[in-house]
Amino acid sequence: MLGGRELAPNRGTPLNLDWIEAVRVNTSAVERRAATIPSRRMVKKEWQAAWLLRAIACMDLTTLSGDDSAERVRRLCAKARRPLQDHLVNALGWQDSPLHVGAVCVYHAFVETAVEALEGSGIPVAAVSTGFPAGLSPLETRIAEIHRSLDAGASEIDIVITRAHVFRGEWNALYDEVAAFKDACGPASMKAILGAGDLLTLRNVARASWVAMMAGADFIKTSTGKEAVNATLPVSLVMIRALREYAERTGMAVGFKPAGGIKTAKQALDWLATVKDELDRSWLEPSLLRFGASSLLGDIERQLEHFVTARYSAAYRHPFA
Repeated sequence: MLGGRELAPNRGTPLNLDWIEAVRVNTSAVERRAATIPSRRMVKKEWQAAWLLRAIACMDLTTLSGDDSAERVRRLCAKARRPLQDHLVNALGWQDSPLHVGAVCVYHAFVETAVEALEGSGIPVAAVSTGFPAGLSPLETRIAEIHRSLDAGASEIDIVITRAHVFRGEWNALYDEVAAFKDACGPASMKAILGAGDLLTLRNVARASWVAMMAGADFIKTSTGKEAVNATLPVSLVMIRALREYAERTGMAVGFKPAGGIKTAKQALDWLATVKDELDRSWLEPSLLRFGASSLLGDIERQLEHFVTARYSAAYRHPFA
């Protein structure tokens, strides 16, 4: 919902080059806005635990390291099922409400391991695909990767775009590429990774966002986590405003996934506050918001331990009741 208007899931639209050419970004204004993200003012102290619990529910708990192993993935899945220790869940009054992460995100080689470890939990497995992280393998190879991950049990696919299409303004080629990936995904949710740190300008980020949404992406995602610069608030603002305008024009909702470098509870509050301020309450759900993170959960757990110790026991559920 946006401005009281019910929104449909994204089905994509024909490529509209006029929309892309009309994109303008005032970089200095975006950076000023990002520097004053009001998470501390917006999130009252006694409500912060509820916001952090929401961040957990919207988290794609991720391991994408070169030394990943089946045992590491199984441990990650156990944490995904039970992200907080029992004493914290009880102290927060959350024992009657199931709490788990939004998804577990792994390389294709570990999809079957994750699916088995998460059986019966309702937690989906997301696979990074299409030549992750560079996206430079042949198109047919990248499409075949999607099919293999789906066959292994993945229900979400994180694809990467060809950044060179953005640099050269090859919007038809970018649209066709993302649409081909979406077709390969079928009913599985597809997150389009823009690699924003590689795109050089905020205008490029905005234009790539528009093309990915028109091509049918279910989510637009900032980064692979492997770029020199990953998720930043200015980039996120540009992407969030693009998906807001897309929703206003088309009546369709696209999700948002900031990923890479989001490691602290404070950062999670910044992003949650930004999404709520720029969009509305409906985007604060796993169906439309995901954090790509590997170490964020540990800091959130430490902060919740502090809240419990400090006896901030009132209104943990209030913002999301």
